[in-house]
Amino acid sequence: MRILKWLVVAGIAGLVLLGIAVAVAYSQLPSYSDLEKRSDLGQMVRVRAANGQVLVSVGPSFGRWLPYDQIPAEMRAAMIAVEDKRFRSHLGVDPIGIARSFKVRIESGHWRQGGSTITQQLARNIFLTNSRTFGRKLKEVVLALALERKFSKDQILELYLNRVYFGGGAYGIDAASRTFFGHGADRLSLGESAIIAGLVKAPSNYSPTADAEAARNRSGVVLKSMADNGFITAAAAASVNPAEIRLQPTTKQNSVRYFTDWALPQLDTLIDQTKDPIDVWTTLDPGMQLVADRAIQANAPAGTQGALVAIDRDGAVRAMVGGKDYVDSIYNRATQATRQPGSSFKLFVYLTALESGMKPTDTIVDEPVTIGGWSPRNSTRTNLGPVSLREAFSRSINTISAKIGAQLGFGTIADMARRFGITTPISTYPSMVLGTSDVRLIDMTKAFAAVNNKGVAITPYAIRKVVTADGRLLYQHEQSEERVLVAPWVAAEMTDLLQSAVLTGTGRAAQIGRPVAGKTGTTTSNKDGWFIGFSSGLTTGVWMGRDDARTVPGLQGGTAPARAFHDFMSVAVANRPVEQFETQVPIPDWQLTPEEEVYGDTEVDANAMQPLVDANGNPLPLAIPQQPGAPPPMVRPDGTGDPSQQELDQAFPPAAPQQQPRQPDPRLPPPESTEPRPNTP
Repeated sequence: MRILKWLVVAGIAGLVLLGIAVAVAYSQLPSYSDLEKRSDLGQMVRVRAANGQVLVSVGPSFGRWLPYDQIPAEMRAAMIAVEDKRFRSHLGVDPIGIARSFKVRIESGHWRQGGSTITQQLARNIFLTNSRTFGRKLKEVVLALALERKFSKDQILELYLNRVYFGGGAYGIDAASRTFFGHGADRLSLGESAIIAGLVKAPSNYSPTADAEAARNRSGVVLKSMADNGFITAAAAASVNPAEIRLQPTTKQNSVRYFTDWALPQLDTLIDQTKDPIDVWTTLDPGMQLVADRAIQANAPAGTQGALVAIDRDGAVRAMVGGKDYVDSIYNRATQATRQPGSSFKLFVYLTALESGMKPTDTIVDEPVTIGGWSPRNSTRTNLGPVSLREAFSRSINTISAKIGAQLGFGTIADMARRFGITTPISTYPSMVLGTSDVRLIDMTKAFAAVNNKGVAITPYAIRKVVTADGRLLYQHEQSEERVLVAPWVAAEMTDLLQSAVLTGTGRAAQIGRPVAGKTGTTTSNKDGWFIGFSSGLTTGVWMGRDDARTVPGLQGGTAPARAFHDFMSVAVANRPVEQFETQVPIPDWQLTPEEEVYGDTEVDANAMQPLVDANGNPLPLAIPQQPGAPPPMVRPDGTGDPSQQELDQAFPPAAPQQQPRQPDPRLPPPESTEPRPNTP
């Protein structure tokens, strides 16, 4: 009798303490409007392409908050049937469920999920963790009782359905419906409601994005429970065929993740908002991205990796592929990898030459040369004798680049590369002219883009604007002030050389039926292959090679990389107007020397005598005198044979008298290098 008395006293004391705890919890509960805000779940970041397509969602995904009366009755019934059959009758906790939970605890030795009501799950999701301890369970009970005192059953169910996690990053039935079925939750059918209700038990196992078959099978269990508990008829349950429920195809997020991984860290410097959901509108073109991925997959040799980045005339990055498979390797070879660029680095060698006063038609002798004990050789192991600067560049003659470096200074060329945005260390040893210093693909591509932009710097960017879920603008990209890197005529003459490299030189595989300018790059033992070029305002860089830098037989810049460039650009610029290159930009009067002013354009316009052009405005490839041991002479693209002597005379006029070096452009920064320039050997 005494024991029973103490049990009654203890029971009463426990109820009093529980009542006090519930009262305290009740007084501290947030208002309903505060609970509607889901910022406590983390920040939702939706990354959108240039056309608005969602590329990837980072963090939790929230849909529209649906009031109780807008939630389909089938959805409400499905959730109650599978998660809490006595939801409408209990006070927040289900004594039967609790007893079952304790029984399982005693039998198994640890807590399981059984026994929790919808109200308890809501309390746990909002205020507690998922730890399975007695203390957490007691807090859950107290909070559930407090919630039932403060809010109605309909409000609790509304909160639950709009906040519970359904897998795939989706919080709430609207986000789940849009993720799995492609439409809002207010249009959910009975079968779709059954699938969503079945996800709460184990979102990772039953999520349609993870296992569609498991999700459909689980929905059958939900339908049976609904029928057994009188929420629907057996006939209604039997009328649903889970196999016929159409699931939303998941967006392929393989190569596009290289781009989003590069873009999202930039948010830290653009906005301070870290709580409210935001939409990040980027520059990525989904069509170009798809074609870029296919171009790398189709052309990169077996066992190699490939990377591609495409930059528009304003710096907008339209496509980025950092490797063959993001799932296998998240390492972004377009923005992180540093590799030797080979002859694509000659862009800076010839920019330095042109800025110093050399012209595409100037003649330099291709002959054996030794500089400080270094004797570069041409890839053909031959020497052509006197060649024009244009021909030397298009054939990528190494000895000519070495002569230019020796004459103008290797430090001067390094300064030019830094001026154009190369951020990695650059050697000033003589061999640097052949591209022996490691660089990044995105840096090289933006350097070529600056040439395409008439010598004005290009800054690649990925984020156009950032807005909140309610449309408030947090950030808008603005073009920075123009920064002139080289004078317009220097860029024009460089474009002339780059165009020749594609028409008659090592980059012929990159031709796409419209004007293209670009340069190949191949490193020692065929470890790296590069092609970087531009057409119709779009600049694209391609790199291929092995991550371990081992030899790739047959890999050259003019083979697989140039073909990948061709495959990508043929589609990427197909709907853009054909643009002719400006390769004849006159020097302004203030830049002319007194001698040049006397003779007018006769001495200045060295580009006036260009090769004949075809219907698209492309200069036709012309033959040059055959040298002993040199490659066969080039012919017209249509195969009609060598041009006439008259055409040769027009294309390769006699060398003009030596001109005075051009005076420094007062609009440009003075050269950074002050080291003495060695004489030509």
